[in-house]
Amino acid sequence: MNDSRADLGCDHTELDEVDHNNTEKTRRRYDRIAPVYDLMEGIAEHRVMRGWRERLWSMVDGRRILEVGVGTGKNIRFYPPGAEVVAIDFSPAMLARARALAARENVVADLRRMNVEHLEFPDGCFDAVVTSCVFCSVPDPVQGFREIRRVLRPEGRGYFLEHVLSRRRMVKPAMQALNPVVVRMMGANIDRNTRQNLERTGLLVESETDLWTDIVKLFIVRSQ
Repeated sequence: MNDSRADLGCDHTELDEVDHNNTEKTRRRYDRIAPVYDLMEGIAEHRVMRGWRERLWSMVDGRRILEVGVGTGKNIRFYPPGAEVVAIDFSPAMLARARALAARENVVADLRRMNVEHLEFPDGCFDAVVTSCVFCSVPDPVQGFREIRRVLRPEGRGYFLEHVLSRRRMVKPAMQALNPVVVRMMGANIDRNTRQNLERTGLLVESETDLWTDIVKLFIVRSQ
């Protein structure tokens, strides 16, 4: 989604309504697929995603941590011992599964229903923020990153495992062409320029690591 409100030629009321409608549409998609979500991702999770998640969380530093987009709770087993973790998701159906998993695994975490575009936290209250394959589904990713920057303490860090639009000549147009189909089926965009979105919010990108070609990346950013 383009975040330039002036370019859209709409007033704030119209844009707020569009943003709300897009968010609700995405939420309903995830509520619908929540019962089969882990099954749908089972092969990828077993082969590669679990290892990437472990790598991601091994880098996270801080006492108070926010996980955005907890989903069904795939990251719960990697929460750092002794950390105070708050985990959010905007889908009640996904969140219910995460809560059940946390209970089974005896993991203590504060799981809340919340939208990253409108975080209900005071400024500068987290040492670190973590996401894994979340910003493909945020209707307004720039607003989401702005909110993350707001709730990070000065010099706090974000750790983002995200898939992005390839820059390869043959792959990029194919991903752009397929994006509407993937969004309708899964609610996830495969054409996001996450590096550009991060830079538009003023977050400083300290590192960008390719995990699979130039599509799956691990970003580490710092709040300034």
